[in-house]
Amino acid sequence: MKISLKAARVNADLTQQEVADKLGISKHTIVNWESGRTKPKKFILIALANIYDINIDNLKG
Repeated sequence: MKISLKAARVNADLTQQEVADKLGISKHTIVNWESGRTKPKKFILIALANIYDINIDNLKG
């Protein structure tokens, strides 16, 4: 089952700002990804999966 970017972040008990800080990007970028306005590149999905401690195959991005 695929999990949304927002659900994965919430399950990891992280704020959008915390994830943005870990990736060195703006919070606005996280907001855009979670809302579906834009999609993260593959290497970012890998980083997000690592941050959220889930398998990338389970991450919907």
